[in-house]
Amino acid sequence: MTTNHESIKLTRWYGAQNPSQQTIAQRMEQEGLRPYRWTNDPNFRYAPRSHGYDKVLYCVQGSVEVILPDTDERVLLRPGDRLDVARGVRHAQIIGPNGAQCLKAIKPHQHRKRCHRRDRSTR
Repeated sequence: MTTNHESIKLTRWYGAQNPSQQTIAQRMEQEGLRPYRWTNDPNFRYAPRSHGYDKVLYCVQGSVEVILPDTDERVLLRPGDRLDVARGVRHAQIIGPNGAQCLKAIKPHQHRKRCHRRDRSTR
């Protein structure tokens, strides 16, 4: 199942077994992402915040509840689930009762070109 909103994209894992950290990391690397490991203790809370980049988050172990305060939505991530969060989207997180281990990455902008202007004035 995939849930697609303007600001987030949720992809649920429905395999027979939860994927390993190595399997998830390989999937991310195949997309050109550079995953890094992120862990937290049970019931830890992150206040609402936003980032200047698109983020990909996979839950490897435990659970993470992601709260989108601007749309009053909540998404519970379990092992294998993926959440893509667009830049600028405010989100908070509550770590589940067993803690959480995740892989995160910053999503590169594929179609973004930078234009540099040179000062062509003469002196």
